[in-house]
Amino acid sequence: MEYDLIVIGGGPAGLAAAYEAHKEGIDKILIVERDKELGGILNQCIHNGFGLHTFKEELTGPEYAERFIDMVKNTNIEIKLDTMVLEIEEDKTVHAINTEDGYMILKAKSIILAMGCRERTRGAIAIPGDRPSGVLTAGAAQRYINMEGYMPGKEVLILGSGDIGLIMARRMSLEGANVKAVVELMPYSNGLNRNIVQCLNDYDIPLYLSHTVVDIVGKDRLEKVVIAKVDENRAPIKGTEIEFNVDTLLLSVGLIPENELSSKAGIDGDRRTNGLIVSESMETSIEGVFACGNVLHVHDLVDFVSEEASRAGKYAAEYIRGELKRGKSLKVINGKNINYTVPQKISVDSMKDNLTMFMRVNNIYHDKKIVVRSGKDIVAEFKRKHLAPSEMEKIILKKSLLVNIQEDLVVSLEEA
Repeated sequence: MEYDLIVIGGGPAGLAAAYEAHKEGIDKILIVERDKELGGILNQCIHNGFGLHTFKEELTGPEYAERFIDMVKNTNIEIKLDTMVLEIEEDKTVHAINTEDGYMILKAKSIILAMGCRERTRGAIAIPGDRPSGVLTAGAAQRYINMEGYMPGKEVLILGSGDIGLIMARRMSLEGANVKAVVELMPYSNGLNRNIVQCLNDYDIPLYLSHTVVDIVGKDRLEKVVIAKVDENRAPIKGTEIEFNVDTLLLSVGLIPENELSSKAGIDGDRRTNGLIVSESMETSIEGVFACGNVLHVHDLVDFVSEEASRAGKYAAEYIRGELKRGKSLKVINGKNINYTVPQKISVDSMKDNLTMFMRVNNIYHDKKIVVRSGKDIVAEFKRKHLAPSEMEKIILKKSLLVNIQEDLVVSLEEA
């Protein structure tokens, strides 16, 4: 079974990448999705706030997904649902399996990785205490309520103030649960400011910053959760414990790019993002294999996922046609106060457009500037009033500024 392009993942990234490659004239495209429907995580995100950049209107997650699903279904793109990819080989052979076709060996000229991300679990953060039912991730609770029609609990505590945790505080409240508090290890929230206002402040749900869970108590069902304040080293401070009588603890403690397939295939990863290392053309360390969306780095907005995926689809099409140029590769280095940048390397010779760069800072800052240097020369500066680790920054470097650079780019955050 031979294809020009195989897209692994049928969420927002996979759909946008496949559609863009189709627009670029690529004929034989296959989307492989392990779930029973396209749309990915958007199917359970029934709140609005999606699509303002892409469609210039506010949509819910399923509405946003439906737009792309309809666009893809109006093409000749082939779709295999309920299909698990088992392995990717370096020669771009994909091993997959489903109940209809059985074991499949698929050959591709190019592959786009769009597997999304997964939630960090209780085991990953090693919370002490008993092991009763009622402890689950915020995303699992979201799926139970929004898609399966189950209510996970009535008296709720949420650990982690990421966007999913904040949105679930509101969602549980709307369904009649009593959300006692949201607890955050860091001295700042990891969610978007609008979600803190709309999901906590509007519902009078307290936010405990610099606190964490130190004990879970329960025999069959969760009965009690104990939290405590933490010091500057994030160690619990004795004597600051607060007890909450709850039957449900939701964990919103981070997302991890889904890269088991990638690492098994020998694709270079980025330890800062838990994602992958890519060039300006979204190409990974294996030639002809591209990556986009949350498998690459965790995004705040699905609109940015679609934008990034469209670039991956466009460059994959160029690779299939034999038009993707490669020149001298320069590194993009994380400088002062920058946690990570994507892409992590660029080839100026192969750039056709301006360079879009995403990054996150390592703390909350005000009145700073993002400075891009090559050697001693300043390539560009971007002033910012407010920056936070929870909010991804996006800058666009004009191609004309990069044409003559010879040394690696260093991105840093400095005084404005």
